[in-house]
Amino acid sequence: MPESPSMTVVPDFSAPMTGGQNFQLSGRAARHTVLFFYPKDNTPGCTTENMAFRDLYPRFVEAGVDIFGVSRDTLRSHEGFKAKLGLPFELISDTDEAVCLLFGVMKLKQMYGKTVRGIERSTFVIDAEGKLVKEWRGVKVAAHVDEVLEFVARLK
Repeated sequence: MPESPSMTVVPDFSAPMTGGQNFQLSGRAARHTVLFFYPKDNTPGCTTENMAFRDLYPRFVEAGVDIFGVSRDTLRSHEGFKAKLGLPFELISDTDEAVCLLFGVMKLKQMYGKTVRGIERSTFVIDAEGKLVKEWRGVKVAAHVDEVLEFVARLK
């Protein structure tokens, strides 16, 4: 997808997710969708981010928005992480990185002095017609979910 989110149509995709379901972008209810990409289940920043989306979830629902977390973790890992945190939204498992590559979130990062390939924490808002209306890349967890909620609340 191009750098500019100016009403770019997101290509349709499907991927397995928690709850024994399959996420399919097309054919979704006419609602806005928030996809947030995070590096790994059960790590401090990712746990904090998922809990922030969990805690504000009722306000996202009021705004007519569905939330989905995406990482390269397995469905088994996602199911445990979801249960542990009491997440009210589904987590998409992208073990083959197809969704990550579609959104361009795979990056080389420095971790403990080594260069590793991983997910750059990013969030995307897709409207009911499948158009990308906003993206955040290189997200810092603090206050990010509040910013996303503020943005989607104005979309009504």
